[in-house]
Amino acid sequence: MPCERKPMRYGHSEGHTDVCFDDEGKCIVTCGSDGDVRIWESLDDDDPKSINVGEKVYSVALKNGKLVTAVSNNTVQIHTFPEGDPDGILTRFTTNANHVTFNNSGSRVAAGSSDFIVKIVEVVDSSQQKTLRGHDAPVLSVALDTSDEFLASSSCDGSVTVWSIESQTQVAQWKILQKSSDVSNAKSLCRLAWQPHSGKLLAVPVDLTVQLYDRNTWTHVSTLCDDLITQVVNVVVWSPCGKFLAAGTVGGNLLIWDVEAKLCIERQKHEKGFTVCGMAWHPSGGRIAYTDTEGCLGLLEGVSSSSPSSSSTVQSTKVTKEKNDYDDLFDEDDDRMLDEGMSDSRSPVKKPVMEEDDDDDDLMPATGRPRNRGSFLDDDDNSQDVCVSQDPGSVKLDGVPEEDGSSAILPAVGPAVSRPIYEGPMPTQPQRAFQAGSTPVHLMHRFMVWNSVGIVRGYNDDQDNAIDVEFHDTAIHHAMHLTNTLGHTMADLSQEAVLLACEGTDELASKIQCLHFSCWDTHKDWIVDLPKGEDVCALCLGQGWAAVATSALMVRLFSIGGVQKEIFSLPGAVVCMAGHGEQLLIMYHRGTGFDGDQALGIQLLQLGSKRRQVIHGEPLPLSRKSYLAWMGFSAEGTPCCIDSEGVVRMLNRTLRNTWTPVCNTRDSCKSKSDHYWVVGVHENPQQLRCIPCKGSRFPPTLPRPAVAVLPFNLPYCQTTTEKGQMEEQYWRSMLFHNHYGFLSSSGYEIDSEGQSQAEKEQQELLMKMFALSCKLEREFRCVELAEMMTHSVVTLAIRYASRSRRMALAQRLSELALEKANQFQEEELEEEEPEEDYLQEEQMDAEESTETRKQSKYASFSSILVSENYSMFKYIKPHALCISVIYCLIFKIKVFSLLTLLSVHMFSAQVSISAVDIAIRLRNSRTTNVLDSMTMSSRKPTPLGGTSKQGKAPVLKPLAPKPKSKVQCVAQIQIILKTEMVCLQLKTGFQLWLEDNRKSILADNPDFEEMDVIKQGMGRFRTLSAEERLNWTERAKGDSDPKKRKREDEGQVNDQMESDEGSAKKKKPLDTSAKLSAFAFNKE
Repeated sequence: MPCERKPMRYGHSEGHTDVCFDDEGKCIVTCGSDGDVRIWESLDDDDPKSINVGEKVYSVALKNGKLVTAVSNNTVQIHTFPEGDPDGILTRFTTNANHVTFNNSGSRVAAGSSDFIVKIVEVVDSSQQKTLRGHDAPVLSVALDTSDEFLASSSCDGSVTVWSIESQTQVAQWKILQKSSDVSNAKSLCRLAWQPHSGKLLAVPVDLTVQLYDRNTWTHVSTLCDDLITQVVNVVVWSPCGKFLAAGTVGGNLLIWDVEAKLCIERQKHEKGFTVCGMAWHPSGGRIAYTDTEGCLGLLEGVSSSSPSSSSTVQSTKVTKEKNDYDDLFDEDDDRMLDEGMSDSRSPVKKPVMEEDDDDDDLMPATGRPRNRGSFLDDDDNSQDVCVSQDPGSVKLDGVPEEDGSSAILPAVGPAVSRPIYEGPMPTQPQRAFQAGSTPVHLMHRFMVWNSVGIVRGYNDDQDNAIDVEFHDTAIHHAMHLTNTLGHTMADLSQEAVLLACEGTDELASKIQCLHFSCWDTHKDWIVDLPKGEDVCALCLGQGWAAVATSALMVRLFSIGGVQKEIFSLPGAVVCMAGHGEQLLIMYHRGTGFDGDQALGIQLLQLGSKRRQVIHGEPLPLSRKSYLAWMGFSAEGTPCCIDSEGVVRMLNRTLRNTWTPVCNTRDSCKSKSDHYWVVGVHENPQQLRCIPCKGSRFPPTLPRPAVAVLPFNLPYCQTTTEKGQMEEQYWRSMLFHNHYGFLSSSGYEIDSEGQSQAEKEQQELLMKMFALSCKLEREFRCVELAEMMTHSVVTLAIRYASRSRRMALAQRLSELALEKANQFQEEELEEEEPEEDYLQEEQMDAEESTETRKQSKYASFSSILVSENYSMFKYIKPHALCISVIYCLIFKIKVFSLLTLLSVHMFSAQVSISAVDIAIRLRNSRTTNVLDSMTMSSRKPTPLGGTSKQGKAPVLKPLAPKPKSKVQCVAQIQIILKTEMVCLQLKTGFQLWLEDNRKSILADNPDFEEMDVIKQGMGRFRTLSAEERLNWTERAKGDSDPKKRKREDEGQVNDQMESDEGSAKKKKPLDTSAKLSAFAFNKE
C-alpha cells in the first residue's frame, strides 16, 4: 500500500531549513532561517516549543538530549533537549558552519564550514577537537561512519572526500560534483549518508542519481535512479534498518529505493514543487519528515507498509525473471500482498492492534501525546517486518535483534499510562556554579573575568596555556602575562590582587593562587591547597579579603595576604559570589525549583569592623523559567543581578532590602537571538555597561568587543504619558541615590554636591507632578504629592494653589506645612547636641577671620533667603506681621484665616509673601542662635515622603503638634524675632556690591530669576581685584556694626511704622482675588 503524504504546514520563515527526530521519535525538530529551533509533538501541533539560537540556523542534529545547531554567527552551539537551555558553544569558525551531524553514540559532533575546514569535536570536552584541512571551497555536508573511523565530506570544489579521523588524512576522493563558489550557488547540498549498522555503503547524491560507494574498496558499486527525477538530488537519508534509501530533489520529488533490489518502491511529489532541503527518517522506520526552502514541514506516513510489498517484489523478480516492467510488477504485487496481509491467518492478534493504531492515528491531532507513542511503537514492529527478513514466515525469528533495538522504546509507553497519576510541576535541573563576567570554561580563548577594574583572559590551545591580565586604568598596575601551569579556570580581579583557582584531579588537590600586586614586600603571591575531595566552585575579592566557596558547601575567608580567617557553611550549593569593599554577596540553591524556575537564596554579609549579616538567605527573584546570568555590585556598592531573560534588578535598601527591576536588556535587542553581556553597573551616572552579542549570549575574545551603554528604565505603567514619565524619573532618582546614605553610614566620603543636586531634581519632579495634577483637578492627588515634598517646597505648592484659585487645596496644604514643620522640629530636637558644644562651635566659627569663611556663610544664607523669598523682611514693618503670627501660634488660629489681614499689610509694602512662610520659619528656628541655619551643617532635612534618615526606613509620627503653654510660645517668639532682626541686618561685601550692581545685571539678562542674578553676581564679584573686594568687605563691616546703627535703625523703623499705619488707614479694602494674588509665587 503506498504511503500517505500529509499536507504541508508552515514551520519557519522563507529560506533554508533542516529537520531531525529525537532518539525515541516522539518529537520532530526543525530549524530555519528565522533563527529558531522548533519542537513539534506532531505535524498538527499548533503550539510548538520554540528556541531562538541565532539569526539564522543552517543545520540541526539531536542525540542523547543534546541539541546541536550550526548558526550564522560562525558558531556551533549546543542546547539541552527538550528544555532548550544553552549549554555552551562547541566550536567556532571564521565563517558560517553549513552542516553538523552526530556519530552513532552521540559522543562526537562533526561540522563543516564555508572556511573550507571540517572539525570533529568531543561533546563532553569541546577542547578536544580535530581539524581536517584539504578542501579548496566551502564544505557542503559531513557524515561520520558507524565505527567512527572515517568521515565523509562534500565540498563546493566538486569533490567528495573520505578522511581517516585518527590520522586526519584523506583516504579517498572523488571529483564527481559540479563546482561552485559558495553554498548559495551550489546546485545541490549533497547531503551524504552512511548505511546504518554495518556502514558498508556511502550514499552520495550526484546530479539525477544517487551513487553508492563501498567502504572496503572505496569503489563505486551501484547507482540508484528513476525516470521521475528531472532535477538534481539534494538530500539522501537511510532507513534505520539500512535496507532502504530515501532522497529529496530540487524539484520537490520524494523517492524511496530498496537498495538491494535497486528498485524505487515509493514516489511522491511535493504539493507545490518546492526544493526539499531536509529529510529525516523516524527511528522506527514508519514515517519520513521533510522540509523545503519555503520553511514548510511535511510528513510521509505509512512508509513501513510498503516494505512487505518491496520484499515480495524482490522475491517475485527472482522467480519471474521474464517480466521486465518493474513498475507493473510492483503495483500488482502490492495489491496482492495487501489482500494477503488482510486475510493473513498468522496475525489474528495483530489485526485488532492495527485497528487500534488506526484509531490512534486518527486521534493523534486531537490528543497529541499519548497516542503518538502507541503508533510509533507499532511502526517499530512494522519496520522490523520490513528490514529484517524477506520471508514473511521468518519475521519473528529474524526480527529478534531488531526487537532488542526497539525494546528501548517500550519503556516510553510506561509514562503514558502513569501520566494521569501525577500532573503536577516537574523539578528543574539546578544551574551550575559560574563566575560573574566570565565566558564558558570549555572555550579555548575565553574571558575569565571582565569587571570594572580590568579584564582577565585565558588561552588554552595547542600553542599556549596562559592568562593575560589587563587593567582599565593603567595607574593601578601594568598589564601582566601569567603562565597557567596549574590549569586555572576561575579568576577575579580587584585593585589589590588577582585571585585564581583550579579544580582538583585524582592526583592534585584544588588550588587557590593569589597575586597580591599591591603588596609592599617582595613576596607578592601565595598558594593554598584545599583538602582532598573539596573543589573551588566560586571565588571573589574584596577590600583586604578574599572568599572562596567550595563543593563541601563551605565558604572560606582569607586575608589579602594569605591568612586564613572565618569558615562558615552554606545552606545549599553555591551558584555565584561577588565582593565589593567590605560586602560579600553569595547566591546559592535554597531548594529545588519546578517548571523551569530556579530556587536561589541570597546572603549579604558585612565584613568590616562590625561584622554582620544583612540579608539572611531570602529568595532571589528571577523571571519565570530563567536562570541567574550575572551577579555583582554597582560601582557605588549596591547589589545587582541579571537573569537569562535580560531583566536587571537592584537592591532597594530603603524598602527592607527588596529587589527592584531597573532595566530589561531584551528591549534593546534587535533580534531574538541577540543578547547583552553585562560587565558593569553604575548608579551615578545611571549606566548599564554591556557588550552586544549578535546571535549569542557571550562575546568572542578577538577582536576585542566594544562596550555599549544602556539606560535604565523602571517598568512603570503608562510611561508614554507625561505623568508616567515623571513618576518613573522620580522613583528611579530615589532608588539610584540611595547609595549616598549607605556610603555615608559606612564611613565613605560622598559627593555632597551630587547629593544636593539629586534632591533638587526630585523636588522639581514632585512640583511638576503637583502642577499637572492641579491642571487635571486632582486635588487629593496634589495633597499626596505634597506629603512627599520638603517643607520648603510645600510653601511653593501653597503659592501655586493660591494662584490657581484652589482655596480648599491651599488650606489643606497650609495645615500640612505646619505639621511638617512641627515634625521636623521634633526630629531636630531629638538629634540636637548639648547647648555647650553648640555655643563652642559658634564661637569657633566667629573667630575665623578668613574672607572665604565669611563669604561662604553669608552667601549660603542669602541664597536661602532668596530661594524662600525671605529677603523682603527688611521692607516690612515687623510689629504688625509678628502679631499675626503670634496669634496663629498661641491661640491655634488657622493660618489661612489670617491671609486677608496679612495681604493688606503686604500690599501696602508692595511685597508678595505668605503668612505660612513666616509661621514655618518661626517654628523651625532654633531658640539659641539663628546663625545655626547659615552654617553648612551635615544634618540636612529630608523629604517626609521619602526617608527620615539616610539609609533608614521612615519613622511614622503623629501629625498633631505637641501642646505648649502660651508663656513658652511668647518667650520663644520674642527671642526668635530679636535674632531674626539682627540676622537680617548682617551683610557681606558681596551683598553690598550686588545691591549696587543688580540693575546692570538685570539689564543685561532681563529673564534672570533671583538665583540666577546671585550666580551671575558672584561670578562678576570674583573678577574684581583683591583690593576692591576688601574695600567692599570693610564697608559691609562698617554698615553692619550693631552698636553704631542701633539708634538709627530704631528711628527708621519707627518712622516706617508711622508711615505704614497712615497709608493703611487711607487704603480701601480689596476684593478676595486681589488679596490672594499677593501670595502667589511669581515664578516664570
